[in-house]
Amino acid sequence: MKILPPTQAIAPGKLILSGEHAVVYGCPALVMAVNRYVKTTVLAQPESHITFCFQNKMIEHTLTFSALMQLKDRIKRNYEDFLKGNLEIQKVLHKPLELVQFAVGLLLEVASIQSLGEMRIHMQTDSWIGCGMGSSAAAILSILVGLAHYLQITLSTDALFNLAHQAERAQHGKSSGLDLQSSLHGGCLYFKEGKISKRVPPVLPLYLVNTGQPQTNTGECIVAASTYFKNGEISHDFAAVTDALDNALKLNKMQEAIFAVRENHKLLNAIGVVPLRVQQLIMEIEKKGGAAKISGAGAVAGNNAGAVLIAIEDVAVLHEISHRYQQEIIPIQCEARGVYVN
Repeated sequence: MKILPPTQAIAPGKLILSGEHAVVYGCPALVMAVNRYVKTTVLAQPESHITFCFQNKMIEHTLTFSALMQLKDRIKRNYEDFLKGNLEIQKVLHKPLELVQFAVGLLLEVASIQSLGEMRIHMQTDSWIGCGMGSSAAAILSILVGLAHYLQITLSTDALFNLAHQAERAQHGKSSGLDLQSSLHGGCLYFKEGKISKRVPPVLPLYLVNTGQPQTNTGECIVAASTYFKNGEISHDFAAVTDALDNALKLNKMQEAIFAVRENHKLLNAIGVVPLRVQQLIMEIEKKGGAAKISGAGAVAGNNAGAVLIAIEDVAVLHEISHRYQQEIIPIQCEARGVYVN
């Protein structure tokens, strides 16, 4: 097998503007790729085995090809046990790095690769990890695209998505694929029941604050929130809010956008994924004339909920809130490109 020179693949993170949780149940969602990235570099190394390195050796793990494929098989079995109700979703993977190792194992299996030369897979991100910005999806796509290019494996867009989706489900349990579609295609997307439509990125001013990494993961939040979607009423409400925000952004109507974001927050609060401390932050933003909502799974325990989206006209208010809560507030920038090889 011919091995190419070092390869780097870059995948953007994302923000859900509207529709988190509800999108899993067929409701529409608005999502936007943003300028926070996961970069994966694949290169040969003199040492034996395969080394996975994350954030400049903050996490590093070396294993053989055989051990990698055994890990892949074990995670597949664990996921089957989860589907049967015999295992909690947070126990399918034993540690976070196994997510990308599982993705690599799936790629090698599909490509019928029986052995692999020594290589180093180095991953780096400037995204807020575990905070609803799609870092897991971006990591999966960047490693699949980088390794496929390095090993000269041809993957169609559909095949790439299906592999990435299989890996993502091992972490989240039930997944709409929304994060993956955003990182795969870039730009701003309207997503419903697996179908995507391009949207012009919003020109209205939108901001982001990181409330801290949640105590619970996405899979746990999806399971906890699922009971609220057993009847169709709340799903209908979520769908209406997403379409209202979609229309407001198309027409550049700030007050309509603020109203839609506020209604979205009420629904997310109703399904129990907005911690009290984050509710208080959002309430203060609303009192100042703006609106805010979690952008991701949120949390069902603890004080943090990851990324929170803010829509507000008075920027001075943001400086006041940032100072009071000691949290950085940043403007959102859309990334037009999906995952690509650098």
